[in-house]
Amino acid sequence: MTVTATYRLQMHHEFTFDDAAARVPYLADLGISHLYLSPILRAVTGSQHGYDVQDHSELSQDLGGLEGFERLAAAAHEHGLGIVVDVVPNHMALVAPEHLNRPLWQVLKDGRDATTAHWFDIDWKSGGGRLGLPILGDTLVNTLQAGDITVDELDGEPVIRYFEHVFPIAVGTESNDVEAVLARQHYQLASWRQKESILNYRRFFDVDELIAVRVEEDDVFDETHRLLLDLNHRGLIDGFRIDHPDGLADPAGYLDRLRTQSREDTIIWVEKILEGHERLPRDWACDGTTGYDAMLAVQTALVDPASEPELTAQWEACGGRIDVERDVTKAKRQVVEELLGPEVERLVRRAREALPDADATRLQLAVVELLVAGEVYRAYIQPDQRLSPLARRRLQEAYDGAVAARPDLEPELAQLHELATAEEADANAVDFAVRLQQTWGPVMAKGIEDTTFYRWHRLIALNEVGGDPGALETASPAALHEWALHQRRYWPRGMTTLSTHDTKRSEDTRAFILAIAGDPVAWKELSMRFRSAATELGIDKPTAHLIWQTIAGVGLIDPERLHGYLLKAVREAKQHTAWVDGDEAYEARVLEFADKALQAGERHDALVSLWGSHAEPIRALVLGAKLLQLTMPGVPDVYQGCETVNQSLVDPDNRRPVDYDGLQHSLARLDAGEPADTLAAEKLLVSSAALRLRRERPEAFDVAGLYVPLTTTTEHAIGFIRAASVATVVTRAPHRLAREGGFGDARVVLPTGTWTDRLTGRQVQVPATGEVLVADVLTERPVALLVRA
Repeated sequence: MTVTATYRLQMHHEFTFDDAAARVPYLADLGISHLYLSPILRAVTGSQHGYDVQDHSELSQDLGGLEGFERLAAAAHEHGLGIVVDVVPNHMALVAPEHLNRPLWQVLKDGRDATTAHWFDIDWKSGGGRLGLPILGDTLVNTLQAGDITVDELDGEPVIRYFEHVFPIAVGTESNDVEAVLARQHYQLASWRQKESILNYRRFFDVDELIAVRVEEDDVFDETHRLLLDLNHRGLIDGFRIDHPDGLADPAGYLDRLRTQSREDTIIWVEKILEGHERLPRDWACDGTTGYDAMLAVQTALVDPASEPELTAQWEACGGRIDVERDVTKAKRQVVEELLGPEVERLVRRAREALPDADATRLQLAVVELLVAGEVYRAYIQPDQRLSPLARRRLQEAYDGAVAARPDLEPELAQLHELATAEEADANAVDFAVRLQQTWGPVMAKGIEDTTFYRWHRLIALNEVGGDPGALETASPAALHEWALHQRRYWPRGMTTLSTHDTKRSEDTRAFILAIAGDPVAWKELSMRFRSAATELGIDKPTAHLIWQTIAGVGLIDPERLHGYLLKAVREAKQHTAWVDGDEAYEARVLEFADKALQAGERHDALVSLWGSHAEPIRALVLGAKLLQLTMPGVPDVYQGCETVNQSLVDPDNRRPVDYDGLQHSLARLDAGEPADTLAAEKLLVSSAALRLRRERPEAFDVAGLYVPLTTTTEHAIGFIRAASVATVVTRAPHRLAREGGFGDARVVLPTGTWTDRLTGRQVQVPATGEVLVADVLTERPVALLVRA
């Protein structure tokens, strides 16, 4: 079936396959073509996300198992919908009770001789032939003395128990002496504080509980994908979303294999973060990304750079630096040195084995510099293949950046640069090249998204996954049109999105903040109020700047929700506190500061007044962003609940239950002709109208549907024309537009004919000149979805 739009559903034990099936009629009415499910394989019991897969051979019983999924598929097909599922090829769960991960259990029991030893990316050399498990709360000696490790039985077999953890005992090593038994196992238990020297398996980023899987091995791919591909060939799964392909040794090879083994016309999207002007490699056998690049394009088009001087001045008044790249480099260095020690050590070991005459200390320093200097998630080096010009350029850029930072390490950096080309036959060189790329992704993600974006608060609406905080100065619709033309030409079925389960803030939270940022006077007033209060209450000014923008975007949020977000934010920032050995007193002051902003008082009143005085700009940006996303080239995805106003923060806040009964009732009211008299209803109207139009007229939006940027005589109206028959018109910089007196005699150019606005039913007659007043197009709403007869 043709994919015209997807709807993301977060599956867990409180929202099962049957729960999803109950919502199919509403979602079909909304106008989507495919359900888009978070991972459905058996994950850790009670998992809220499903990315911690324990068993690839069965569907999650928490979700309803195979029978529940078949019922969901039947319901979807009955209403003409398909199903896309999230696939996790990079890692599996390494959590208690360990025996539930059967391939891993075999490795724990039999070590390198296990039939599944090649499944997992373990550096056996570094562990002396043992798998390092830094999970103890204290040293091994102290833990043994406390009696916390015991010998027990599981299903008649001897095991080691440490609280909820269970580990097998190798055959022939049984004894009542716990210490003696542990010394003879294929794994080594150690304190979590010994992680850097003990942990010898590749992880997902810095998450010890997610062990990397070597899906590049033929049988590992087959075993981990057999069930999903079977459901695909049975017609129950129509597409795949690939989680974190940059973690794989060979993403291009993986996608080739998946495409070959999937049913014809299976759609495949990759969760790929593209930096700046980076584009997805055209030789990847997929249909495009999951849409973070689209999100950046939409947001950049709607930002008003005229406010930049005041926003910059207020950030500087908080003590913030303007050069975000300096902060990024500093954060990446901190992440490499503090969080990714095991990954650095493994790279250094490979380099030393390939370069035995090099100085080990200098080699380690050079590895760190090369990791910090990488500016993309991957250089696209493929094992056993000639280096592409793009990969060579990416490596050269990283090398040049590293040499510029540490010219004294140029000899070692030159040697590492040569290793990273993977053109040597030496296995250690190839391993180094592959792992360098696999580590660049975590450095980028942890250094930028999970550190810098929690420190650099000039305009937090721009601090988004795949986003660019520095876009404030240069933001314009040109970036949207450039991206859209490329998307239509090369990735016409690429996904577009505004919110995901990983976004730092939902689309509407960002829109609220952007609307207020368009008013430099209000921004200055709020900044000064909260900066002054920060001094009084003993917290740093940058955090105060984050707090007021957060509340301005999300509204008078429940304190518990705000507390959860702020604790995550200040810990991820790694400046005044941290996840480990944090400063509880500082955290308490931050929460107290936030609580007072939510309570009656001048700061509370100033925040509340924002939403009233900026209601129209907020309305324009909420509706404008959504309409652009739903009608631009690609396949739009609606994150659960975001078809209406949804002001959420980072997970787990964005995973809260959705009131589907209320949404279904609201959609029925709109369909019955009742007015959309609230912003929530207006957004639902925009969402349903655009989604239904895409389903009704797919030819206007597919690869044949031409994309032409809208020609206007004002910077305040932007949009595009699809296939000469559908036009999207939205309002840009609405606060400044109001200050300048409105659209006046500004005009927009459209093909001649009769156009009907699907949002109002109003007709617009375009004369032979092709020009029509913008004010005549945007009479009732700040956006229009026009369809030509």
